[in-house]
Amino acid sequence: MSILTTTLVALLLSTDPAGDAGRYFTITVVDEQTGRGVPLVELRTVNHVRYLTDSNGIVAFHEPGLMGRKVFFHVTSHGYEFPQDGFGNRGKAVEVVAGGHATLPIKRLNIAQRLYRVTGQGIYRDSVLVGRKVPIEQPVLAGMVLGSDSVVNAVFRGRIYWFWGDTNRPGYPLGNFHVPGATSLLPQDGGLDPRLGVDLHYFLDPRGFAKETARMPGQGPTWISGLVVLGDAEDDQRMFAGYVKVRNFLDVYQRGLVEFDPATNRFEKVVEFDMDAPVCPSGHPFLHTVDGRPYVYFADPFPLVRVPAKPDDLKNLAAYESYTCLREGSRLDPPQLDRDDDGTLRYAWKKNTPPLDWKEQAKLIKTGRLKEEEVRHRLRDARSGKPVAAHRGSVYWNDYRRRFIMIATETGGTSPLGEVWYAEARSPEGPWSPAVKIAGHDRYSFYNPKQHPMFDRQGGRIIYFEGTYTTTFSGNPVKTPRYDYNQIMYQLDLADPRLGLPPP
Repeated sequence: MSILTTTLVALLLSTDPAGDAGRYFTITVVDEQTGRGVPLVELRTVNHVRYLTDSNGIVAFHEPGLMGRKVFFHVTSHGYEFPQDGFGNRGKAVEVVAGGHATLPIKRLNIAQRLYRVTGQGIYRDSVLVGRKVPIEQPVLAGMVLGSDSVVNAVFRGRIYWFWGDTNRPGYPLGNFHVPGATSLLPQDGGLDPRLGVDLHYFLDPRGFAKETARMPGQGPTWISGLVVLGDAEDDQRMFAGYVKVRNFLDVYQRGLVEFDPATNRFEKVVEFDMDAPVCPSGHPFLHTVDGRPYVYFADPFPLVRVPAKPDDLKNLAAYESYTCLREGSRLDPPQLDRDDDGTLRYAWKKNTPPLDWKEQAKLIKTGRLKEEEVRHRLRDARSGKPVAAHRGSVYWNDYRRRFIMIATETGGTSPLGEVWYAEARSPEGPWSPAVKIAGHDRYSFYNPKQHPMFDRQGGRIIYFEGTYTTTFSGNPVKTPRYDYNQIMYQLDLADPRLGLPPP
């Protein structure tokens, strides 16, 4: 062995974080209901030094000057609560000793249980520092991804394919703005149990960064949604998505359809859509058969757009239908309501017609053209009866509930885009049940939530969903280190009595 090689090996060994585990004091915050470590819990010292638990619920603490003495930690977390002492402080003083350990139970207020971070750097940073076991192959950095916006995914040819929006990298503030992607194995095919994590294998560029999979011609980023797989046999399956080109701030100036090429791991442009068309593929799709005919329904969050489940129809906007109360062929400006001779509002599947979102409904109610009781697609709080303005989300059939279930975020709630709600319906057209809040994020966004039905356990009783945790739109100037602009996974037990659901 050469002197250079010997030196390099020694350097690697000396910088192995697990090799220095004994210097840290390990703090583990656990869900008092389940005993599982809770990610995204802030521990703050009296002099405002902040630490955040990793996806095992662990903080590796080593602070010169504070070791070997008692240290008080304020303990806070979105949707969780630590006991309060007589002075109103929520926290605990612990004796901090190198190599020692403390466990802090915390009460979960959310119905949904926070499990782990899916993307970004340092998912299990503190666990690695203290030498604890971690479930994923790349626990501190995969694909050089620091943060990723809004996930879409689908099972395609025997694997789960994941795609995200704008993505950050270590080397410069500008990263990948043209859809990075990855795959993972299904749990039944050797993939991780969804309770533990997701092992992502990114498509990489020559530098090792998550590569672009959908760069479409034109100025600005490319975003995709409406990711859908058509075809039953794995070898014959084809995967499509709607795309948009964006410039300035959320200015969509081009849209169309792309198809994924598994030979190159890239999306290729199929067709560009008319920007004035009333509908296009977007949101999170699901397949549903009506009268023997399979359709693709696009939930955003209500499934109000559908198209026959054929590639030729998917690229033909004339084949799309909207479930709407507008007159067929009309537009939103001005809205023309479809009423029969006695004034009854007619909802139906109509071509060349847009659906009504909650903003348009609110305008029509304010002007008196639409009555509250005529609105079919608005969530209401199961406790208070107040309207819940659903922003984005997903809908899938659930075998346990024998209903379609919706996971959606709310706009204008107790946080601008941080409250997550659950509702269900017997058909995609509704009516939708009163909604129950299942997770909250104080002064933080958790937008574009998506359920992952391929992860359902116990016949659909246990479901999994994730969303984008970010300060964007929240008004909060303080970004959470490592967690901000990343995906966080939650688990929901549909038998939890706090949901107040009737027996399935």
